[in-house]
Amino acid sequence: MARAVGVKLMQKVSSTKLFAKIAPHFIPAMDKAVHKLTRGKVMLSARMLPGVILTAKGAKTGEPRTTPLACMPEEGGTGWLLIGSNFGRPGHPAWTANLLKNPEAQVSWKGEDIAVRARLLEGEERAAAWRAVLGFWPPYATYQARIEREIRLFRLERR
Repeated sequence: MARAVGVKLMQKVSSTKLFAKIAPHFIPAMDKAVHKLTRGKVMLSARMLPGVILTAKGAKTGEPRTTPLACMPEEGGTGWLLIGSNFGRPGHPAWTANLLKNPEAQVSWKGEDIAVRARLLEGEERAAAWRAVLGFWPPYATYQARIEREIRLFRLERR
């Protein structure tokens, strides 16, 4: 019961414009630090939403870029959905451009490094995934309503 109340509260807070303004500056940095200190076993933000640490080649530099991201694990442990919401701010997050150019990447999931291939979802496949994502974390609808761009959804599958 207490967890459900906490989740509802976090959903409400994460839907605000203030959260969208502030969160991108501290959540990723906090997650990277804790993830490194715990050798990949803990991400603080994953206490509310599951998360991965994505490592992908930069679209412009080709250098590895590491980004902590909320994700939606798929049934049977076959993959993950990544949501390019950018906290409901204009502009696609940089990691989405990286995956578009370099779809072979790696995630750290619960302390395990896993090679993945990313695929941008489109059409009915995207629509079905979007419905699932909204059922999983309803604030994504608020993010989409605030911006003109379509939020990118990627499916990561184990390689």
